[in-house]
Amino acid sequence: MAGVTLVNTSKIYPGVKHAAPAVNAINLNVNDHEFVALIGPSGCGKSTTLRMIAGLESVTSGEIYIGDTLVNDLPPRSRNIAMVFQNYALYPTLTNFENIAFGLRVAKMPKYKITEEVNRVARALELDGMLDRYPRQLSGGQRQRVALGRAIVRDPQVFLLDEPLSNLDAKMRVQMRYELIELHKKLNTTTVYVTHDQIEAMTMAHRIVIMDRGVVQQIGTPTEVYTRPANTFVGSFIGTPPMNFIEGRIEVVNDKPYFDNTAIRIEITQEQYNKVAASKAHSVYLGVRPENIHPVALTEEDTKHVIKGHVRFSELIGADQNVHVDIGKRDRIIVRMPTDTLVQDGELIALRVNVNRILFYDMNSGNLVS
Repeated sequence: MAGVTLVNTSKIYPGVKHAAPAVNAINLNVNDHEFVALIGPSGCGKSTTLRMIAGLESVTSGEIYIGDTLVNDLPPRSRNIAMVFQNYALYPTLTNFENIAFGLRVAKMPKYKITEEVNRVARALELDGMLDRYPRQLSGGQRQRVALGRAIVRDPQVFLLDEPLSNLDAKMRVQMRYELIELHKKLNTTTVYVTHDQIEAMTMAHRIVIMDRGVVQQIGTPTEVYTRPANTFVGSFIGTPPMNFIEGRIEVVNDKPYFDNTAIRIEITQEQYNKVAASKAHSVYLGVRPENIHPVALTEEDTKHVIKGHVRFSELIGADQNVHVDIGKRDRIIVRMPTDTLVQDGELIALRVNVNRILFYDMNSGNLVS
């Protein structure tokens, strides 16, 4: 096995004048045996990054290492990687056995060894009894497992997956996520996984790389990127619903620090104030996740950290509901509440913000300051 290292790696497509790089000076170290997910909106550069690792796209500048080997100029077949595509890329005229065995036959492995290896992989992927069928005779999930089998059987140093579950229905995606997690535990192969689905990234990866417009916005564990987004882009991209952002400023009244705008005033901690003051940010966004705001009675005597607003509408999502609330004339926030908490459109409600779970972002740069 081997890790993957990208050093100031960029990709600029020729013939596009004044265009920003598709991938702009990415630095990334994927450790041996690690599962790392690249995630971001369409066009952010995640698939291009994966294709550069695979050798399917040339590198404009920078370096890519697999293990200790610089692979910039190596063709894909010399990199000891295996790639699984979104569309499976199976040969329709070959049986599933022949599809899985294809790479081994190209490598001129003895027939008895090919049979042994294909059967081993088929057992791991629960494809027993399907090897003599053709891809068209399988479900989408089964075809994806055949594609995985074709990659796994080569025993690659690095496993690359480009949105492999995007063509599956919701139920099958859940099942395949579980199967991929179990498969990684069995194989322990270094894996780089591209997806636009944050649930896949959050549930499967050891670390997540969030990209936007070719630039890495944050690298961290699922917990890190969710609880402390590095900037407002990450906060608005990771999380369903996304983090709330409220414009305002920090001020001191009667020796107590507050976040203030025309609609609300919330007392904050001295530590939060010190970090914002040290950043010299004049205007800030208060960032808070929907689950860190809770309804309280309008008659609540303790009004510390309580704000009021009018319900715009609510979305039922099962055991919870996402309630959209207008705060003043300018701001709207989303609050996650249990479904049995009854609210009506237009209703005035009171909400307590968990001040220990709020973050502040510089309004000019969008970067985290506390």
